[in-house]
Amino acid sequence: MIELSHVTKEYGKRKSLDDVTFTFEKGKVYGILGPNGSGKTADRKIASSLAFLSSEGMLYPSFKIDQMIDYFHSQYSDFSLEKAEELLTFMELDRHQKVSQLSKGQQGRLKLLLVLSRQTDVLLLDEPFIGLDPMVRMVRDTIVKGLVSFIDFGKQTVIITTHEITEIEPVLEEAIILEKGTITAHCNVEELREEQGISMLEWLKNNFKKEELA
Repeated sequence: MIELSHVTKEYGKRKSLDDVTFTFEKGKVYGILGPNGSGKTADRKIASSLAFLSSEGMLYPSFKIDQMIDYFHSQYSDFSLEKAEELLTFMELDRHQKVSQLSKGQQGRLKLLLVLSRQTDVLLLDEPFIGLDPMVRMVRDTIVKGLVSFIDFGKQTVIITTHEITEIEPVLEEAIILEKGTITAHCNVEELREEQGISMLEWLKNNFKKEELA
């Protein structure tokens, strides 16, 4: 369980989080949704205590894929080489290929491989689809299937920050809208479908402030 109690985070004069209180329950998959600048992005300093997929950086261009795997294994005691091997096959990546030669889709899959290979209680994925061509459906489907196949549901808490709603809806259990550092709405995704009969996208549109949708 992760509990936030009246948390405020400031960057200069701008509040990324403004007196936020929320509890992330163990074993659930959460989506933190909102526009750019709403406060979704995490601080990479916390990567030592959880598995963190960063929207920027994280990969070394001069390394080959197998060197990236070895490097993460050397840095994190919870990194599973066995799981990395399974993911290498699943993600259809060539261990001998250099990071600098990978497409953005391949880089996205490699990042996910490195994160999912860590056996931590918490996975934090910051914009896992950023930089990917919306038309490359296969890449996006592979990333979603990777989440479904390699997350330990019921044991690992997964937090996904994104503004890409459609792709991640099948894996979400809870969704939060974050605007200007404040939680403005929260729902259980299954209850949303069964009781209200609406999709995540419809819920999102209904709960965003009108000026955000203009």
